[in-house]
Amino acid sequence: MQSTLKTFTQHLDLSQTQVETLLSKTLSECLNSLDFQQQLDSLDINFLRETLPTAGSVLAKELPPFYDWLKNELDVKRVPDSPEHTTNWVINFVNHQESLTHLVELHRPVPRPALETAIPRLVESFNGLEDRQVKKEWQKAIAILCLPLVVDAREREKYSVAV
Repeated sequence: MQSTLKTFTQHLDLSQTQVETLLSKTLSECLNSLDFQQQLDSLDINFLRETLPTAGSVLAKELPPFYDWLKNELDVKRVPDSPEHTTNWVINFVNHQESLTHLVELHRPVPRPALETAIPRLVESFNGLEDRQVKKEWQKAIAILCLPLVVDAREREKYSVAV
């Protein structure tokens, strides 16, 4: 499995240096940065909406074993009971009905090491798609949605060590 940094550089139109810079920022700085905003703006929202059924079927198939892995291997305590939660959140985000700050809040209980271990696997869950355009756009969307989660986890970890 690849690292989170490699996942972000592979699926986002950012260099490793740009990703490392974003990951070193505060959550607010990251969300307001030009690099992050350009990545969000580059998502083809209409295409994502059109392909939601495909993404939903991938998530319905891939998330249950992913959740089991989170619970049993990474010892994450709060894991959704079904893929509907994640699928609905992604749908709501694509439809501009959900915010990144809410996503960050929902994931704050997840320890940073578990989060960073899980992101590459989550993005890779779309690897089985034959349509390269659908696969590429959804992997990019999931990667960009996960970036603020890592930024926040790292920021909180720095703060807790400093206190």
